[in-house]
Amino acid sequence: MERLAVVILNWNGEGFLRRFLPGVVECSTGAWAPEGCEVSVAVADNGSTDGSVDWLTETYVSPGDSRVVVLTLGQNYGFTGGYNRALEAPELAGYDYYLLLNSDVEVTAGWLGPLVEAMRSDGSIGAAMPKMRGYERREYFEYAGAAGGFIDILGYPFCRGRIFGTVERDEGQYDTSREIFWASGAAMLVRASVWRRLGGLDEAFFAHMEEIDLCWRMWRHGYRVVVAPRAAVYHVGGGALPASSPRKTYLNFRNNLAMLYKNLSRGRFAGVYGVRLGIDLLQAFGYFLMGRFAFGAAILRGHRDFWLRMRRKLDRQAGQAEYGFRLPPKRVFYRGSIAARYLCGRRQFGEMM
Repeated sequence: MERLAVVILNWNGEGFLRRFLPGVVECSTGAWAPEGCEVSVAVADNGSTDGSVDWLTETYVSPGDSRVVVLTLGQNYGFTGGYNRALEAPELAGYDYYLLLNSDVEVTAGWLGPLVEAMRSDGSIGAAMPKMRGYERREYFEYAGAAGGFIDILGYPFCRGRIFGTVERDEGQYDTSREIFWASGAAMLVRASVWRRLGGLDEAFFAHMEEIDLCWRMWRHGYRVVVAPRAAVYHVGGGALPASSPRKTYLNFRNNLAMLYKNLSRGRFAGVYGVRLGIDLLQAFGYFLMGRFAFGAAILRGHRDFWLRMRRKLDRQAGQAEYGFRLPPKRVFYRGSIAARYLCGRRQFGEMM
């Protein structure tokens, strides 16, 4: 009997827990658990101050009730540190799979089955994700993951079903399982042995881009990442940090540079950074012209802090070169510029890869 833990990282998300956690428990355990798999649900609280822990304790923690394991981490360690500490907890020892799930995700009955089947089909698969639709616009893909994540040569992430701000309607066009470059951290099944081998998420990131970095490291170690679209979830998005936050812009730009620095050879990074610096400065200037000064400043601070803080942390990490810097295969790593393609009017994923 295999063991799977659905682990929700919570920070001041009492409203989302009340809305979505009962469905996660109902649709993941008992009769809906994958055949031959014992499923548990755990909520790891990242130092919430909104009453989340009190509600969890009152609702799910009682003698003889083991439906939900509640882990209190004591403070906000971010997405990276929170999950690393949660998956090291004694209560989650001995599991074969971990399903990292955002608190603002609605799952569907039997959603775990196709994900576990994908893992069982090939031991080289390190992570798998379901198809993600929007919670509000349920017939459209969801921005954060859609039907699988990819990346271009300049480090810009995009999805099968979402390129930049263009989100496609789900008409079954991406309902085939396939390899992808990255799985969304909003709903990602990871093989526990691979998680431990790679050391989990990189805590220097705190939040944003950390799941792409993890998947890139999987590819570099010889593992693969897939999407299993027969599994479907609905994601609200922006639950912890909305898109309208300059803090989110800052983390995205800083961490994107850090991810490239970690996973590209130094020579290739230098070439990519030269192009990215010009593009990012133009984007910051555009924000300033529109009067959105906080967002333009966030881009500049992202570059500054990458060089002054993040790069030094990454240089101290041991073993970065042990598995080489060869690019992942073309079927998952787009060798062109997705921005150039977008500006030319090609704004849907189609059969581009």
